Amino acid sequence: MPPVPRIMPALVTPFTRGGDIDLDAHAHNVGALWGRGVRGFLLGGSTGEGPYLEPGERRSLIEAARQVRRRAHLVCGIAAESLRGALSQIEEAAEGGADAVLVMTPTTLVRRRPDAVPPFFMDVADRAPLPVLMYSVPAVTAYELPTDAAIALSHHENIVGMKDSGGNAVRATEIVGRAADGFHLHIGASAALALSIGGGAFGAITASANYAPGLNIAVANAARRSARSAAPHQAVLTELSAAIERRGLGAVKAAAGAIGLEAGRPRRPMPPATAADRRAVTAALQAAGAL
Repeated sequence: MPPVPRIMPALVTPFTRGGDIDLDAHAHNVGALWGRGVRGFLLGGSTGEGPYLEPGERRSLIEAARQVRRRAHLVCGIAAESLRGALSQIEEAAEGGADAVLVMTPTTLVRRRPDAVPPFFMDVADRAPLPVLMYSVPAVTAYELPTDAAIALSHHENIVGMKDSGGNAVRATEIVGRAADGFHLHIGASAALALSIGGGAFGAITASANYAPGLNIAVANAARRSARSAAPHQAVLTELSAAIERRGLGAVKAAAGAIGLEAGRPRRPMPPATAADRRAVTAALQAAGAL
């Protein structure tokens, strides 16, 4: 398995106007970001519209990425509401050649049954043919994996890490301090990178690494020395990511397109960027020196 990178984009999935995946555009994006220093990718995460992917599409995304960069570290997003569904998606990821899977918390029928979620991850990890990372993303699921549950699950031999998108650097530091040895915590909130990595988090998997990969890498490298040394870069990243991501996925794709990716359109019901979104995205990227 390739080394686990500290910074990975939650890679956008390029869809055509008709809603099909544009695999040529996807391959271009992997190559373009590799040229900007990216060495690993999350495919089919929430920014990659993983909940909208259909059977067979995860495998296609992984295979296309692997053909472009065989040494890339490829993590596949899993978005399923049942154990059976998750295992089916994981099997597809394994067939495609993924290095690991990032499993989102199920919530549709268990949102008021938090006791059901940790056993779900245990069952997934027991049966998965690939290493498992847990994914807590409360902005999407309206559920945050409890800190104590995440720490307990870190001791499962097949749960190797976690992406925490809640944006709480204090929580990240607690998880790192109490988790099993070798457990990799990646941060999903761009504004929390410096404090979280300065507090011991391994790295980050972000939407902003689609349109500001160099800035993400600069923050991570500086934060490993100290959060203070990362502060100037972090301030730019925080302002940039807020300006773009508050406008939604369409704006993230517009930003990625502005730096040379072929980001395509979102898959419905997600709306594309408006003309106003695109103007705001261009202004934000220019202000950050990313264009």
